[in-house]
Amino acid sequence: MALYVSPGFSRAADAHMRLALMFKARRHWAAAAVHFRRARLAPHQDATFTRLELSFHAAHLLEARGLRKSARDAYERLLKEPSLSSSLKADVCRQLGWLFHRCASLGEPASRARAAIWCLQRAVVAEPESGAGLYLLGRCFAFQGKVHDAFVAYRNSVEKSEGNADTWCSIGVLYQQQNQPMDALQAYICAVQLDKGHSAAWTNLGSLYESCQMPRDAFACYSNGGSAATANNASLRQRLAFLRSQLAHAPMPSVTGKRRPLPSIEEAWNLPISAEMSSRAPKPAPPPYPGRAEAPPLTPAQLQTLQYLQRNAHNLSPQQQAMMQQLLSQYRLAQAARARAVAKSESSASSGDNAESLAEDLLKKFSDTQPEIKKEPVSTEPATSAPAVLGGRQAVVKLEPLNTDPTKPVTFHSAMSAKQILDACKENAGPPSSWSVLGDGLGPPEPPGVPPPRLTPDQLAPPAPFVYVESKRDAFSPQLQDFCLKHPIAVVRGLTAALKLDLGLFSTKTLVEAWPEHAVEVRTQLMQSADENWDAGGRRRVWACASHRSHTTVRKYAQYQAGSFRDSLRDERAPPSDSDAPHPKRRRHARMLRFGTNVDLSDERKWRPQLAELQKLPAFARVASAANMLSHVGHVILGMNTVQLYMKVPGSRTPGHQENNNFCSININIGPGDCEWFGVPDSYWGGVRELCDRHGLSYLHGSWWPDPDELRAHGVPVYRFTQRPGDLVWVNAGCVHWVQATGWCNNIAWNVGPLTARQYSLALERYEWNKVQNFKSIVPMVHLTWNLARNIRVSDPRLHRAMRTCLAQTLRAAAGTLAAVRARGVAVRFHGRARGEASHYCGACEREVWHALLVREHERRHVVHCLACARRAAPDLAGFLCLEEHHMDELAQVYDAFVLHRPAPHHAPAPASHASHTSHTSHTSHAPHAPQPVAAPAPD
Repeated sequence: MALYVSPGFSRAADAHMRLALMFKARRHWAAAAVHFRRARLAPHQDATFTRLELSFHAAHLLEARGLRKSARDAYERLLKEPSLSSSLKADVCRQLGWLFHRCASLGEPASRARAAIWCLQRAVVAEPESGAGLYLLGRCFAFQGKVHDAFVAYRNSVEKSEGNADTWCSIGVLYQQQNQPMDALQAYICAVQLDKGHSAAWTNLGSLYESCQMPRDAFACYSNGGSAATANNASLRQRLAFLRSQLAHAPMPSVTGKRRPLPSIEEAWNLPISAEMSSRAPKPAPPPYPGRAEAPPLTPAQLQTLQYLQRNAHNLSPQQQAMMQQLLSQYRLAQAARARAVAKSESSASSGDNAESLAEDLLKKFSDTQPEIKKEPVSTEPATSAPAVLGGRQAVVKLEPLNTDPTKPVTFHSAMSAKQILDACKENAGPPSSWSVLGDGLGPPEPPGVPPPRLTPDQLAPPAPFVYVESKRDAFSPQLQDFCLKHPIAVVRGLTAALKLDLGLFSTKTLVEAWPEHAVEVRTQLMQSADENWDAGGRRRVWACASHRSHTTVRKYAQYQAGSFRDSLRDERAPPSDSDAPHPKRRRHARMLRFGTNVDLSDERKWRPQLAELQKLPAFARVASAANMLSHVGHVILGMNTVQLYMKVPGSRTPGHQENNNFCSININIGPGDCEWFGVPDSYWGGVRELCDRHGLSYLHGSWWPDPDELRAHGVPVYRFTQRPGDLVWVNAGCVHWVQATGWCNNIAWNVGPLTARQYSLALERYEWNKVQNFKSIVPMVHLTWNLARNIRVSDPRLHRAMRTCLAQTLRAAAGTLAAVRARGVAVRFHGRARGEASHYCGACEREVWHALLVREHERRHVVHCLACARRAAPDLAGFLCLEEHHMDELAQVYDAFVLHRPAPHHAPAPASHASHTSHTSHTSHAPHAPQPVAAPAPD
């Protein structure tokens, strides 16, 4: 929300960093990568982390995602940086060394072992006061059977950081391997006393007791390991069950019995530590990676003094100024040190399967180290005075007005003329945060809750809206469009046959004959039934829908598709066997499938016959039409105002989503097989998002396959229906949907934007909500709105009001941006727009940049910035050039000419194309009548 309100505030780098760490901890890899990139692009005067430290965390993200080779390359690039600090160098060497130690894909075992030892030794040299590198070095030596070297490394590690339970656990393992049970016992006790939840130490201690024929103590230790120890360890669960059954019938231990080889767990807990172990001082554990001496935190009295000095910064003596600077420097150093300390957490290096724990530790450290600072009242002093904030920490949301005079508030509204808006902007355009396309005084849109009242079971599983088209006349009737616009999702059957569409043009055979080397994106997925979604291990049902991306050609995918069909026929002819019986454990070995997706059919020279065939469709369903908003964008948006084709085998899944910017979509099944569809009405999308959050998934960035029963239990209705060959599925604005192929088939799809108030408003709301979520809006709504204002007449008052508000706000933003640029002495040049030129997006925050492009050279290419990101990079805009896309006079004329069209009550019939266009511009989504001539009940 802070970044939405003011993306240019001075601590934006830290905001992006924290978002990246949160997404990383929740395994939302793509979103984390976006925020790491944006954090690196932001200025770092007040940032907690340097750009090299951010690069280290971005490399660690690659490691957490399982991209081991890419992570290795990123770490090795970092080690070549000349300005790398010794502390960061130690971090990089530790991560790289442990990566070599545990990743078989990085080379032969012998070479990996040498590389791991070499990297970890460099880490020890770079930060000799840290015990972490020594601990990992000991792990590597132990793995290679170098027991003495491992002991030496562990002992040296304990001297550096005796509070590390991992080190003591590893020492215990070495002692146990050397058949020294008493020493092993004491080492494990050290580990669990330091960390009572250390599951590995408890488990190892249990195995030690069991090897010494002490099952009661073994059972107690296994149980103390907690659920973390048994969750992914089937053999340990079986061992616990066995011991439980044995102990239920075993006699209680006798005091006079034979001497036991080890003291019981209760006795061991209170035993004095032997001389070998005595270096473990009984003091609180130091923070991970203790490193060099850091600046101590300010005392409460020093904090109070600093606050007083900052409030009176304009009236201090030289001695007081020096004192303020000294306290301020100490405060910043202490804060940075505490935040950085956790970046060296050993858990990230020592746990191969939980690499993202580095992010969790950092987030915890952030929450633990934020000082309690009393908020000062908002100052009304001139901007030249020092801010009354501690340690340079500014409010989380700091609006930076461009040329604001609070004594002259201006209310902007859509009824103003262009001259009134531009004249008002000369004095006060307002801060950029008030330039929302939704209008002044409105916060960003929020996901809606599940609307009342609670639905009945029948209402939670509604039948799919279905219409049968029998003739060409039915296909072109206005009632068909009304029917589609009236329902969240609809099946139109018979349309392609009535219009004699040659669907064979989109068959795999035709595609191979036309362009066999055309690119196909492939998603490798788990074969599952449409009702279920299991984790990769097949142990539990989840919402996360994993797939691996790769690329191939039409020819190669066609071979796979045909081979898959032949294999299926062979399996059907084979006699059944006992092994074919359903069994829960077989789910773990489910087959993988390859889904050919996003085959681009936008090139008219290559796909002329296919695109010409689609012109037979009625205007509201065509790829290009005057009544389709997306035809007014003026440039290609792949898959939206162009056709994409999908090549499927049974089980191919398109996970849950809403279309980009909530536009409607058309999907035609080419066949020969069927597809199964699920849909949720747009008014319930907030309920779907709530469940995504509950499952730890990002609604926008994640990949998820919902459980229909769970949705209905949450009060969310779910449509479910089959799309047969030739069926057209209409997905209305904002409908959440997910699809799975039940047979071998191809599908074609594209988006359309009916010229209705509902479609436009939903698109605009999602445009603003995407800003809150730091998600790129694929449709440039501002550019589109101005093109629509030039090209069409609007007779719907609601559509006109929404468009006029967007025009007024963006005209104001354009004028405000130019005023801010000129006030800083930046040159403004007219650039214009080339025919078909794509809309521009900010290279830092990925928001649409319209009219005033702030351009700066970066790595030998010119990067466009929005005003907020440009000011963040350079407050005086030094090094930037401003390019104007339009003449302001022209924009003023377009704005003033965009008035509500009131058609004459009596007029002659218009030509067919004009009539179609007019009916769309004045149509609303609430059709008064159902399509009587073409409606038919859905067949069983």
